Amino acid sequence: VQLQASGGGSVQAGSSLRLSCAASGRSSDGYNLGWFRQAPGYEREFVAVVSWDGSRTNYADAVKGRFTISRDGARVMAYLQMSNLKPKDSAVYYCAAGGLLGPEVANYVFWGQGTLVTVSS
Repeated sequence: VQLQASGGGSVQAGSSLRLSCAASGRSSDGYNLGWFRQAPGYEREFVAVVSWDGSRTNYADAVKGRFTISRDGARVMAYLQMSNLKPKDSAVYYCAAGGLLGPEVANYVFWGQGTLVTVSS
């Protein structure tokens, strides 16, 4: 499975951005798709995940109510709509695919290359 993340950029606090993750390869539509982020000097942390069929989602407490994860009908795209962005949201955001619907990095087998989000105050 190959994952291509896009949509990052530099924005002001309070702005919105939508990240996209394109999944390709064998059985890519059968994996849960998640987003993680990693800021300089910090460990990679879970942001959100959507189940393979789009019916279930899970969010980190830090983004609940501000971020929304979704999946397209063909199940090959995942989106992360980020609203009311804060400087602490600045990080490289990674798309990941895995078989378990949880926040642990070890749940995810395939990883994309990351897209940078910078939020200035």
